[in-house]
Amino acid sequence: MAKGLIRIVLDILKPHEPTIPSFAKFLSELSGVDGVNITLMEIDKETENVKVTMQGDDLDFQEISDAIEQYGGSIHSVDEVVAGKKLIEEVTTPQD
Repeated sequence: MAKGLIRIVLDILKPHEPTIPSFAKFLSELSGVDGVNITLMEIDKETENVKVTMQGDDLDFQEISDAIEQYGGSIHSVDEVVAGKKLIEEVTTPQD
């Protein structure tokens, strides 16, 4: 049963190397990670801006952050965090 962070969505700036598939595999091997989804948002001559969604049981934000830095990336923002026993999807309201 989940006891901490179960989903985190990050906006990350990374160099072209490692490639996105290698980066996804590396992140998926961190403790507590069940899956990783990486979407390329923007690319320029030297870097890639990617959205990384990680899901699992009791994700360790510090370990994730350290791993991203180890691979030459930097976290621009934490765009979503889900914690607890159950994944709650955001709903659209009339104000949206």
